[in-house]
Amino acid sequence: MADRVTVIGWDGSPLTDAARAALGAATLVAGAAHHLALPEVPPTAERVRLGSVGLAARRIAAHRGTAVVFADGDPGFFGVVRTLRAPEFGLEVEVVPAVSSVAAAFARAGMPWDDAQVVVAHPRTLRRAVNVCRAHTKVAVLTAPGAGPAELGLLLEGVHRTFVICEELGTEREQVTVVTSDKAADHTWRDPNVVIVIGGPVAAGDGGGWIAGRDPGAGPRGWVQPDASYGAGPGGALGEGETELLRAAQLARLGPRVGDLVWDIGCGSGAFAAEAARAGAAVIAVDRDPGACARAESAARRYGVQLHVVQGTAPHVLENLPEPDVVRVGGGGVAVVSAVADRRPQRIVTHAATRDAAELVGRDLTEHGYRVECALLQSVELDTRAWTETERSVVFLLSGILPDRAP
Repeated sequence: MADRVTVIGWDGSPLTDAARAALGAATLVAGAAHHLALPEVPPTAERVRLGSVGLAARRIAAHRGTAVVFADGDPGFFGVVRTLRAPEFGLEVEVVPAVSSVAAAFARAGMPWDDAQVVVAHPRTLRRAVNVCRAHTKVAVLTAPGAGPAELGLLLEGVHRTFVICEELGTEREQVTVVTSDKAADHTWRDPNVVIVIGGPVAAGDGGGWIAGRDPGAGPRGWVQPDASYGAGPGGALGEGETELLRAAQLARLGPRVGDLVWDIGCGSGAFAAEAARAGAAVIAVDRDPGACARAESAARRYGVQLHVVQGTAPHVLENLPEPDVVRVGGGGVAVVSAVADRRPQRIVTHAATRDAAELVGRDLTEHGYRVECALLQSVELDTRAWTETERSVVFLLSGILPDRAP
């Protein structure tokens, strides 16, 4: 195996003394074309064009001598260090760091980034990266061929965002361009590039946070909020399927998380949609009632989350929506549940007022290949001053889990 492997981060700045010393002793140098063209690369060293890091690691492990691996930006941040340190290769790695491409991109934009989400987009993870861009106001996307600015813009159709696209950072061909997301597909972008995605209401800064990315403690504590929090808007109180305890059970069954896209069909007050968004998921809230759509948008503003609200009647309005991961059906019955199941989300949750209605929905989900669970939920609210009953609720909670997509 290689006697020593040094990973050098490269950000376009002159090489440090430590990097020059490691490079001068190298008998194998791996990197991209612009790395291998650097004048400091020893002419006698074996040169390996870095494509698949795993294949390069195997070649390095079999090499007898001293190896250097170049990587753009900070090689320890979504970089090659993780692969090279895998136990299967048995390599001892030293790292000479550089400014990460994400830090460089935000520096070019003149923006802070401790509050940004950072995601990697390649063809396999592109949809999840787009969902993060839907759900959060500031996201840095480390792109790859086939999952670049154009593809991000196309998949964000209907959601307005601003892109700051930083191409070939640290090189003579470096370029920073600002476009709206709907115009990104009109251009051809050079690799490598980093895309800063900005959009949606941003809370006023308080002089700095305490954790990188989205603050998980922002807003009131609790998965769900009291019913009264949503009952003051136009149109009055919550609907039959929106009670606090039912929403908590639905959230528990669906488990929305960062990178997911949630459909909330028949969103009513927007209570469930806002609470799913607080979990970090992207949410599309659908309702045929303009008043309900307005209440959902109000709930999103109240809790500082991003919702894509669509007015229309299900199931027809669902045809042009992007593929969901999990879905709550708050209204529409078997017809809507069936249309949702045709799209094959991982999980579906809904409710029914009677056993007969629950059985119809359960049979339809079973016919679509879902494993069905049903529970009768009964809650009794008490006035603790006199310990007397003030409200009683009984509902059937149904959930469908698709076995071949279950995590």
